[in-house]
Amino acid sequence: MSTPAGRQDVAHSAVVFLPAGVGAPPRAGRIALTPAPGGPAPEGADAELTVVRPHGEAVYRTSVPARLLTIAEALPLLAAAGRDLRAHRAAACWGAAALHALHLVARGRLLPGLTEDGREAWRAGPLDAEDLAQLRGIAAAMPYEARAVPLEGRSSLELPDAEGLVRGFLDAVADTLPRTPGAPAAAGHAAYATADPQGVRLPAAAGWVAEVAAGADAGVKISLRLHLSAHELYEPDARPAAVALQVHSLADPTLLSDAVGLWDGSAAGAFGPRARVDTVLALRRAARVWPPLARLLDQSVPDTLVLQDDELQEILGPAARRLEAAGIKVHWPRSLVRDLTADAVVRPGPGTASNETSFFDAEQLLEFRWQVSLGGLPLTEREMDELAEAHRPMVRLRDQWVVVDPELVRKVRKRALGYLDPVEALAVALTGEAEVDGEQVPVRPTGTLAEIRKGLALEGEPLTQQPPGLAATLREYQLRGLAWLDRMTRLGLGGCLTDDMGLGKTITVIALQLRRRPSAPVLVVCPASLLGNWQREIERFAPGVPVHRYHGSGRSLDGASASGGFVLTTYGTMRTSAPELAGVPWDLVVADEAQHVKNPYSAAAKALRTIPSRARVALTGTPVENNLSELWAILDWTTPGLLGGLKNFRARHARAIESEGDPDAAERLARLVRPFVLRRRKADPGIAPELPPKTETDHPVALTREQAVLYEAVVREALDEIASAEGTMARRGLVMKLLTSLKQICNHPAQYLREPDGLLAARSGKLQLLDELLETIVAEDGAVLVFTQYVTMARLLERHLAARGIPSQLLHGGTPVLERDAMVARFQNGEVPVFLLSLKAGGTGLNLTRAGHVIHYDRWWNPAVEEQATDRAYRIGQTQPVQVHRLITEGTVEDRIDELLITKRSLADAILGAGGGETALTELSDADLAELLALRAGPDSGEGDL
Repeated sequence: MSTPAGRQDVAHSAVVFLPAGVGAPPRAGRIALTPAPGGPAPEGADAELTVVRPHGEAVYRTSVPARLLTIAEALPLLAAAGRDLRAHRAAACWGAAALHALHLVARGRLLPGLTEDGREAWRAGPLDAEDLAQLRGIAAAMPYEARAVPLEGRSSLELPDAEGLVRGFLDAVADTLPRTPGAPAAAGHAAYATADPQGVRLPAAAGWVAEVAAGADAGVKISLRLHLSAHELYEPDARPAAVALQVHSLADPTLLSDAVGLWDGSAAGAFGPRARVDTVLALRRAARVWPPLARLLDQSVPDTLVLQDDELQEILGPAARRLEAAGIKVHWPRSLVRDLTADAVVRPGPGTASNETSFFDAEQLLEFRWQVSLGGLPLTEREMDELAEAHRPMVRLRDQWVVVDPELVRKVRKRALGYLDPVEALAVALTGEAEVDGEQVPVRPTGTLAEIRKGLALEGEPLTQQPPGLAATLREYQLRGLAWLDRMTRLGLGGCLTDDMGLGKTITVIALQLRRRPSAPVLVVCPASLLGNWQREIERFAPGVPVHRYHGSGRSLDGASASGGFVLTTYGTMRTSAPELAGVPWDLVVADEAQHVKNPYSAAAKALRTIPSRARVALTGTPVENNLSELWAILDWTTPGLLGGLKNFRARHARAIESEGDPDAAERLARLVRPFVLRRRKADPGIAPELPPKTETDHPVALTREQAVLYEAVVREALDEIASAEGTMARRGLVMKLLTSLKQICNHPAQYLREPDGLLAARSGKLQLLDELLETIVAEDGAVLVFTQYVTMARLLERHLAARGIPSQLLHGGTPVLERDAMVARFQNGEVPVFLLSLKAGGTGLNLTRAGHVIHYDRWWNPAVEEQATDRAYRIGQTQPVQVHRLITEGTVEDRIDELLITKRSLADAILGAGGGETALTELSDADLAELLALRAGPDSGEGDL
């Protein structure tokens, strides 16, 4: 089998078209690649071809090697050659013909026909004046090499007629491509639609094909002119509506006549002797598209068709579309207007306040309805009432006759679609669509709602100026974040700032307070580990602004409400002191590390919702850690009601995205939440160009023999227990217990066996690798953060490092706030090279830029949590490259965790969300669970599966 020709091979060849032989269908034609005069033979030449070549003033016949291609093989190559300025002139010519042929096919210029021996074949046509001009232009520019194969049976060396050759090529392309199931409807026989043509004989179709051919070659086409006296339409003595038949010349677009002009002889001379026959054939074809036209064929002169009301309705709507698709235009009187449109609109109801903030505070419902417009101008209620009473295809509106669609009248008669509360209306306005009678329809907001939607757009907004009093210079993306927060809080909508850790969310909120200059205070709720950081940042960047800590046993709000400064508290304090906090008129409530209230049913989340304020801002690098309900919880706090109830949110959005991976559902939700969530990453262009490089490395670690034996025994025993478990909850609990046990074994046998004082060295592959890494880092006078999700493991590491003489310190959830601040200062000052941190207590908020290394001793179930922890070191202010080390035990469940994290990242990119984590693993079947947890041999074990 020969190999396909390449584009360059075609472009550099003297291309020739070889028409099909007598009786063969046009598709049997071939493209021959022949050597250009003086050029090399085409690659893969498989034939000898006789061509004509010039010699001085004479010509001679010679044989040249040729490569033969089918039309289907040649088309893409010729199309490319037609655009190649370096192509041989013969290749360029047939390339132009190929592009013209493809253009004709794309426009549906195809006609069914028969070969000389009665077999089915397609041809190109009918060709209008522009098509013919293009064909003749290609023929006129054709070089002799493009038609150098002489005609057979001639005594002289005659070459094919260029125009006829191009026409034959167009037919060959038409006969090659349109083999689709839709062809029988157009051609009347299934043979025209077979993907692999069989050359079926169709003797019964000869008359019909002759009729089609006559019409196609006649050079005429028809159109219809709607004949109305608009000023007297529907008056008692008005003339009925009618359509007049018009005839156009394909060869001369300026030649036009009513059909009556052909029959009375006044226009016959200009169109030629076949004009009447050609017109009747064209009219017969049109009658197949719209049957009422058949009545014209019964008339001695097919000039005018009187229309009934239902026919007028059709010609004003669906019939006109079908006719125009068949190439028959319908011309309307200029006095007849067709731009009556209906839009689903949401508009403020009577009495709704006009300013933006009170709009969202208002309790009035907004109207959701159909609004009809004429020429883009809304109709009045009275005009829509008149339209609702219409029973004819046209009505008189604003001193003009207007075409009326029955579907539009139906909408006008039932124009009220219900009412929406302000937040529901905003959700509809942002997505731009709503469900009406089970169908999604476009929605257009009006009035104040339209202005608010426009105000939520970020594109093209000028940068906000830095507020006075800020002792820092904001970066461009921070200024944009400030402008966004300022606008959202002024609207009373709230928002969620989800910048990567280290990009300056804290300073942006401080700048917001300086911009707003409120008389009421700002409440910041944050983890205990961040209280000191917030106080230091406020005192540093907003000197003179009061800051008050509401924390500890002696806490008090005395004097806090009288200032426009900051009040700082923790989630724990907020949970127990919510009534006291709710009694203060807060200007703004800020929830830092807002993932702490991702569970809407938690005591902290419920308490946070009871604290009133003019606006709410959530700050988090991980708005979703496990599922989209967490995103709902945060946004339902910042802008209550935006996403509806949780049950409806899961049914409408979350289930389709999380379970089915529906991209349309993901895009709908993204459009809805995008104005309320501002997310920037360190990797985004222009966000943090000054950050040094970050290198991430996965370190595979082999289990020790003790670890492998423990792993296998625990899996075997637990799977037996899981298989016999009764009830879903009991089974889930056993699976979670098993996963925890295996991760502890992978860390160190002493952690799983609860041996706080046991021997540590030589029992864990991870610990051995950690020793190697720390030895290098400490020897180079470096600093490192070591994260583990288990405080017990962190204490074991602390004891192990102390025994080896490596200074370290441990921060966990029970570390007092003042001691945390001191730990951070000691590490940043270079007093301690190794900082051990529990993932949840030390994974957010801390600024630890002295570290050039981050080690994740064990894997968490969500990549965003690990990235947040890494961002303690990789953040604004970091000047040295950061190396991230992830320790993964080979062949264990940790390997499979890594695969899950990859899939969770893809969902995060779509809708700020994540997959199901450990919970998803509890739903696996027993067989799948056993496969997931089976210990696979590492490359150095040599023992196979244990």
